[in-house]
Amino acid sequence: MSDANEHLEKLMQELRRGTITIAVLSQLSEPQYGYSLVTLLSDKGVHVEPGTLYPLLRRLEKQGILDSKWDTNEARPRKYYLLSETGKEVFDLLVVEWKSIVKSLNGVIEAKGDDSNGND
Repeated sequence: MSDANEHLEKLMQELRRGTITIAVLSQLSEPQYGYSLVTLLSDKGVHVEPGTLYPLLRRLEKQGILDSKWDTNEARPRKYYLLSETGKEVFDLLVVEWKSIVKSLNGVIEAKGDDSNGND
């Protein structure tokens, strides 16, 4: 693996780590259990390892952002997660912040592209 690819892989991992929370929250207006979330996100192009997702869900629940409920009607009990009222507010605020960050970064990236004519 080249140095550039190695650096890219590490940087992409950092970038994904920062975006997984908003992706997860975006899918929890309806109750979901862990594996259904992994599948749902993967189908939308957001790949999350179960070993990353489950600790995140527990942390968000502990912070009061998610509510959870066990469903023991199936052969295998499942813990379903859903945005709490606080979680809905937090998600809405995160979306505003995310859009602001994307807009700012797009401006920075596009401005850098304009500077590529050699005039530093």
